[in-house]
Amino acid sequence: MENQINSSKGLKNQEIILKELLAKSLILFIGVGLISGLVLGVYLFDIKNTSQLVYVEGSSISIVTEKSDFKKGEEIKIWIVNSGTTPLIFSDASYGLRITGLSGMLMYSPVAAQVVSQLEPGDEIEFSWDQIKNNNNAILEGLYKISAKGVDKQGNEVKRSTTVTIWK
Repeated sequence: MENQINSSKGLKNQEIILKELLAKSLILFIGVGLISGLVLGVYLFDIKNTSQLVYVEGSSISIVTEKSDFKKGEEIKIWIVNSGTTPLIFSDASYGLRITGLSGMLMYSPVAAQVVSQLEPGDEIEFSWDQIKNNNNAILEGLYKISAKGVDKQGNEVKRSTTVTIWK
């Protein structure tokens, strides 16, 4: 009889220990999940910059798209805007436009004449991209970085980028 009481006490102690370990591990997993969610949210907020057009004093360029999420195959209209107060100079008629994957691999750059182009303050130029790479293959779903780069009259590089998401 005494052995049964001792074994039942042992089982109860094991159940209590198991419940305490389960409670501690549950708290640990929830804490790790919350911290991971916060870090990922901050990272995605930094990548998904939605304030595309900002006018400033001095040299500035902005890239504007009609939205940030596109369906696969949908035409993407891109405006490059001189959002500063000084003229910007570009080495060719593409106005420094480049579309890359987030890894930096070039997907698309418009074929343009090698003439020096200038964008006056407040002026804009519109491009249209059909989601076809330079090698004439369609792009895959994912995040893409649209960037433009020029120089001001003092020779300072002025560049800006924004991201768009391509969905199925």
